[in-house]
Amino acid sequence: MLRPPGPKPHFLIGNIPLAGRAPLDTFRRWADQYGDIFYYRSAWRHVYFLNRPDLIEYVLVRNPQNFLKDPYVRKSRWLLGDGLFTAEGDAWKRQRRLIQPAFSRDRISTYSNCMTDSAEQALASWKGGTVVDIHQEMMSLTLRVVMRALFEIETIETDKIARSLNTVLVNSTGWRLLLPHFFQYLPLPGMRDVRRAVDEMNAAVYEIIRQRRSGDQVTSRDLLSILMQARDEDGSWMTDEQLRDEVMTFLLAGHETTALALSYALYLLSQNAGAQEKLRHEVDRVLAGRSPSVSEIPSLTFLENVIKETMRLYPPAWTMARTAIAAFELEGYRIPARANVVMSQWIMHRDPKFFPEPEKFDPDRWSTSACQKLPRFAYFPFGGGQRMCIGASFATTEAALILANILRMYQLVSVDEAPVLPVPSLTLRPKGPIRIRVEARC
Repeated sequence: MLRPPGPKPHFLIGNIPLAGRAPLDTFRRWADQYGDIFYYRSAWRHVYFLNRPDLIEYVLVRNPQNFLKDPYVRKSRWLLGDGLFTAEGDAWKRQRRLIQPAFSRDRISTYSNCMTDSAEQALASWKGGTVVDIHQEMMSLTLRVVMRALFEIETIETDKIARSLNTVLVNSTGWRLLLPHFFQYLPLPGMRDVRRAVDEMNAAVYEIIRQRRSGDQVTSRDLLSILMQARDEDGSWMTDEQLRDEVMTFLLAGHETTALALSYALYLLSQNAGAQEKLRHEVDRVLAGRSPSVSEIPSLTFLENVIKETMRLYPPAWTMARTAIAAFELEGYRIPARANVVMSQWIMHRDPKFFPEPEKFDPDRWSTSACQKLPRFAYFPFGGGQRMCIGASFATTEAALILANILRMYQLVSVDEAPVLPVPSLTLRPKGPIRIRVEARC
């Protein structure tokens, strides 16, 4: 069978868009040019890119047993170990069952108190009329929330952890994503900083575990306590190394993605005075000056639309990939075993067939019948299928409460004319600071 259409490969290396100047633009151009499924070779890897909701559904929902996580995720074990994000098969199922109670509706309602409290503490330090790097502010705030809500820890130096995580993520963009694991130990630019940052994070995580083991584990119901009290099928407890892997996973996933969603939302609101004004009126009407609570989120419908539209335009998880275990057929093409199958939120969320004027920030589109009838996987910011993000409700609740608090207290004014440039790494990070002037409201 013929391969799907795709870009002409360069000699030996094929096509390596992640090493180019504008990989997101490259992927969109290829999707526009080659259609629902296209092929390219990235060095020695064969990549099949899927750009239609039903094709994505086939991989994530109808045939997930034939796929493993992609090589880039598997390579991240040097940082995340065998936590929930990287685990496969029965090990993943067991971990998911153990962790799920920490993300129940009741637990998220409990976490919401510290989300609101952490936001108010952070916002109290802002001075009206000053310019802040909103990305760094949100990274610090969401890390504080994770430390308190999931681990009930406030004594660890969150700034040090934040700096270490930032070092790792900054050095996980572009061509660095393609490097084999052993390159982490070579004297390449940034790699010494990465190794030092990982050592610092490991020390901090093991200190969290040590403090919890020496404290009260009976009454606490945070994620770490649930894991410490859980037993494997053979009756054994989780080791410190296993706990470390899960803690590291949620330190990264539990704050980075939400911080990005908040950063992009505040950036978009600062650029769109009409949307900001409409959201401010809704917040004032629903909250009447009070701090937001989880029970009031359903009444903040435009706020929900702002979050959805932000994650459409700037999905923190910008792509998903799987590796085929066995060969299979799709759209008349034979996709071989060990091939990479890629599905991109960045591409699908900008498809004009589903989202007219796809580059426009338009939260009201989510109140239309067209968006309410979207096919599955035209919009999938949290993935899908059995491995859909376990923290989706946690993240959306946190984002709603923090945004409501900010709009209740401040007006956002853009100060930079140049647009924010998103850079694909493990997540979709801004290339530089997102500078916004915050004006205190009366």
